Amino acid sequence: MNFKKGDRVEAMDDTITGVIQSINETKITVLSDDGFLLVYQPSELIKIINDRNLTVSNYEVAKIKAEKAIKKRKNTPVVKPKERTTPKMEVDLHIHNLVSSERGMSNYDILNIQMETAKRQLDFAISKKIQKVVFIHGVGQGVLKEELQFLFGRYDNVKYYDADYQKYGLGATEVYIFQNA
Repeated sequence: MNFKKGDRVEAMDDTITGVIQSINETKITVLSDDGFLLVYQPSELIKIINDRNLTVSNYEVAKIKAEKAIKKRKNTPVVKPKERTTPKMEVDLHIHNLVSSERGMSNYDILNIQMETAKRQLDFAISKKIQKVVFIHGVGQGVLKEELQFLFGRYDNVKYYDADYQKYGLGATEVYIFQNA
């Protein structure tokens, strides 16, 4: 690059700007803006063509920041361990949830409807490969709970136990269905 005395220059590897004071064959002496005389080789300097204060708008700054910003990964929902173990399917066997009117039904009829519903839902869960099912039977006298345990005992690929006490109290039985059986 052609330099001449009086040109404004900037050092390539430094944050120093100044005016050329003298030029020798291989060395250029620069009076920095701070008032120091510094010696550079021509390859270490850049000529400043237009030395005026440049103004940058907030829009341009925001645009540059957006380009430089590291792209964040989308947050995948984190499944908590407690939620991972929650049953996928709940079957409420309270009679008022199964029929529109229980008027005129005997205890035997009610128990039969509840057991048919439980068997149908358990077979559905097995066919759809649903691993955990909670049967909500209520506390009562324990007749439905005993009948459910008898029903679950007839299946080879099923393990049953009391459901989560905090959520269901004593009125529910959870069934775990083994998938590889």
